[in-house]
Amino acid sequence: MENETNTASKFPYRLGFGLLFGLLGWLVPYLGVNSTLLPAKIQQIAPNQKVQIVALLATIAMVVATIANIIEGALSDRTTSRWGKRNPWIFLGMISTLVCFYFLTKVTTISGIIINWSLFQVALNMMVAPLVAFIADKAPEKYRGSISAFYGVGMNIGTPVGTMIASQYITNVNNGIYIFMVFEIVFTLVGLFLVGNGSNKGETVTKLHGSELIEAFSFPIHGDIRDFYLAVIGKLLFVSAQFIITGYQLYIFTDYMKLSDANATHNLSIMSIILLVAGVAFATIGGPLADKFHSLKLLVAISTLVMGLGVAVPAIDPAPWTMFVYAGLSGAAMGMYNSVDQALNVTVLPNPNSAAKDLGIVNLANSLGQVFGPIVASMIIGAIGYRMMLPAAGIMCLVGAILILMIKKVH
Repeated sequence: MENETNTASKFPYRLGFGLLFGLLGWLVPYLGVNSTLLPAKIQQIAPNQKVQIVALLATIAMVVATIANIIEGALSDRTTSRWGKRNPWIFLGMISTLVCFYFLTKVTTISGIIINWSLFQVALNMMVAPLVAFIADKAPEKYRGSISAFYGVGMNIGTPVGTMIASQYITNVNNGIYIFMVFEIVFTLVGLFLVGNGSNKGETVTKLHGSELIEAFSFPIHGDIRDFYLAVIGKLLFVSAQFIITGYQLYIFTDYMKLSDANATHNLSIMSIILLVAGVAFATIGGPLADKFHSLKLLVAISTLVMGLGVAVPAIDPAPWTMFVYAGLSGAAMGMYNSVDQALNVTVLPNPNSAAKDLGIVNLANSLGQVFGPIVASMIIGAIGYRMMLPAAGIMCLVGAILILMIKKVH
């Protein structure tokens, strides 16, 4: 049974490192290709329309990923096999994404890229939702924060590592994609090996009819949904505030702080290093702190407040030092938040039998926040300038922290 580890007394290191490797297996290739190699390929094919095409791809990807995440997560919840309910989907997702990556090296038209990237989102989400559900399936409750921390460390490593690898292949996109394909195979298979097969063959799966069928593939409407939606909205505000800065950080240096492109690039590099170091450091300690003090809700709320302070700091002075302070505070906040957030999400699930589907819905806060944040920022910048978007992001975090503290099910 997949929940047999709930009675285990030893810390499940294999599960933790399996989650870490499995996450890096899809996250590093996805971020490296999505943020750097895909735009580079688009620039080669259609340099005059690249900005509009990248925006169109992001929108399409968000819509497809939203639908795929819910459906594939729900199907995973209802899978029985000798390899468990999650592993078959993750393995199938790996094979499917590799096929999409391969054909991405062959396409030579924008329409081909759009079709390929839409199919890639379907394939990718076969891995995303089931992987997170391992925390609900296998992590003993007393170690849930620490296991979630492995996931958080991976989240904080994924972005800079993916970008660093991809930046070496901007002029040779196909070779970069091949490197990421090898990376994905190795890390995903190691992750699956470490987690183990966890056979659930023989597990009873209730047949779905009428309203039950609709509920299995939709947002939860029954059970203890109050805390669930408080967590979802709190996460949405946190991510939105983060991407108010992230989406415009280059322009903050050039347009708000009036730096040259060369100085902006230099300061962006310093900021990225601060974000990485602070993020990984606090992601490492967040989970163990949550388990020790039994304070998931408090740590998530504090992280959200610290993020709010961080995003507001550059409003004090249009100088690079304020962005470095932001990087330190927000890096620490993201590290701590990512390390305990998934444990909080698992705890507020309204129905453990639909863990992957509901965690997929929680994950929508990430996707929507990455779009909602820049939209809010662009509206404020257009109306009253860069300076006021910074405290606005801080207020979003304050509201998010209050919502998290309103959760009753979690200490």
